[in-house]
Parts: sequence; structure tokens; C-alpha cells
Amino acid sequence: MGTNKTFKKELRRTILATALVLFILLIFLSIFGAFLGPYQAKNFFNSPLLSVYWLVLTALLIAAFAAFARLIRLPSLLMIHAGCIIVLAGAISGSPAASKIRKHLFGIDKILTGEMTILEGHTENRVTLENTGLTKQLPFSIRLKDFRVEFYKPEYLLIHTPKAEYKIPVEIGTIFSPGPDLGSITIVRVFENFKITIDGDKRIIIDGPQPGYNPAIEVQIQKPDGNITTQYVFERFPDHFQTKDKFLLTYRKTISDYISDIELIKDGKVVAEKSIEVNHPLHFGGYHFYQSSYDADSHKYTVLSVVSDTGLNLVYAGYLMLGIGVFWHFWLRHIFTKKNQKANKWKLNTQPKVY
Repeated sequence: MGTNKTFKKELRRTILATALVLFILLIFLSIFGAFLGPYQAKNFFNSPLLSVYWLVLTALLIAAFAAFARLIRLPSLLMIHAGCIIVLAGAISGSPAASKIRKHLFGIDKILTGEMTILEGHTENRVTLENTGLTKQLPFSIRLKDFRVEFYKPEYLLIHTPKAEYKIPVEIGTIFSPGPDLGSITIVRVFENFKITIDGDKRIIIDGPQPGYNPAIEVQIQKPDGNITTQYVFERFPDHFQTKDKFLLTYRKTISDYISDIELIKDGKVVAEKSIEVNHPLHFGGYHFYQSSYDADSHKYTVLSVVSDTGLNLVYAGYLMLGIGVFWHFWLRHIFTKKNQKANKWKLNTQPKVY
């Protein structure tokens, strides 16, 4: 009996000491990872050496159930402890090492992370794997119906002078004078896709259809002497300030969002439709699809990030359990204890006294 108590006591000490070392190490690893950047940190925390660390930490948390009976007796502590284990289990199951084990044992070869480039009007199921350049195919296809870029309103014409800078909303007919010695500027036309066509000897400026993307503004500049000149200000090709210039014009459009309208096709049938945009991903078939990039020149293709959801539900469930356990242990438990104490006190006061 005494030997058993001594063993448990030593086991508790060993677990507590090891846990303290591992958690201190985790603090330093987290600080170090913060300086690596997202991609290097991801590779670092999924390295073989760190994989051993995560397994040891998980095993230690599981062993604590056998050493500390209070973790099981108190539901709040049980939820906190089990939540940590479930979070680690979910993260481990979604790691590259676990993916290799699943492929070797069960033949499951799921894409972990990658990118898809899809042309407007085309269908694609190939994913370029991260850091390898190799491609794998999804068990379904994605068709890009339409891609569009949205901008914050209003757009602005910036007028730079040697003494000041002015910010004018882009509206046709707007007239602005930066100073009596500089004349006035009138916004005449706004182009989504500025193009020049040739008709015989004539040069015709039009707002051309797609493909292409070349936003511009046509302005008339009336000089102090009354002369009027026409100038085109391009959003993508800003002018450079010259010493002879009295002012410089810049067309400013700020992107608010870029959106991919897609169809999901499986077995030759459209099974779902979705608009993917920044911070609004699509979840389908065991993968999350995020709006990652796009064709900045003509807006004719989109780039989607593909991320496996393996282990993600476990991580979410673990954090939920951990949050409920913390709330229960530090707030609800004390509220229930006070209520029970008041109830017991009321019962004692209402019982008839025996003399």
C-alpha cells in the first residue's frame, strides 16, 4: 500500500516537472516561430523534431488522468484537460507526418495545401502542391463562372503641388482649382478600360470591353492664361513628378474585395454554387477554398488556396470544450457553490427547532 502511494507521488512529481519544462519550452518555441514568418514557422512546427515534442506533450496530458484523480472528479477540470488533448490530437492528425502514415497504412492520399489557378469560363480540378510544384487532382472540379474586383467608393484624383496635396472624389463634371497660379482641373470622363483605336488617320479613345483592365480619367486643364489642354491620368501607370511640372495628377482606386463566382461539379453535375471572396471561403469535399490572388492585368483568372480540413473539427471541438471548462471552473462552479450554500442555510433556518 505504501509502495503504491509512493509510486503515485513520484509519478505526480515527474508529470508536473516534465509538463513545466515542456510548457516553458513551448513559450520559447512560439516566440522563435513568430520571427520566422508564416511559411517558415509552419515548416518548423511540422518538423520531425517538433513532431516528437507534440506527441510527448499529448502523452503527458493523457498520463495526467491516471496520476491526478481530481481531473476526473471535477467536470470543469476534465473538460479543460480533455480539451487540450483534443486540440493537440486534431493538430497532429492534420500534420504532414500523419498524412504520410494514412497514405502508407490506408492508401488515403489527401491534398494538404496547394493552389488552383482557374481561367474565367473554364473548369479545373488540378491543385499545385505547396513548395513542390507537383500537381494532384481533386475528386471534383471547379468552374469559374465570373471573376470581379470591387473598389471602395469614391475613387480619388490626387493633385500634388510643391506646397500641398489635394484629394478630389472622381465624379464627372467636378472642377477644382489648386491655386490661382495653377489654373483649374475638370474631370471629363472616367474609363474602366482605356483603349485607343485607329480609324484611318483618326485616333479614337474608347472605354473598351474586356479583356483588359486599364482604368483612367480624362481631365481638362485650364491654365491661368486661358489655354485648355487634355490629359489622361492612368491608375496603373502613374506619372513621375518633374521639376518643370507645376502639379502632378494621380488616379487612386483602392480594392475592397475580389470575388470568384464558382460552380462545383461532381460526376458531371453541378452540385453547388458559391461566391468565394476574401474572408468568406468555401468548404466542400473535405477542403477549404480561400480567395488568394487574381490576374491583376486583365482580371481573367483567379487563384484559390486549397487547404485540407483534416483534424480541423477536432481542433474546434477541443477549443470549445476548453472554453466551456474554463468558464465553468472559474465562474459557474463558484456561482453553484454559493447557491447551494444559501439553499442549505435556508433549510437549516426553516427546520423546526427541537428543545
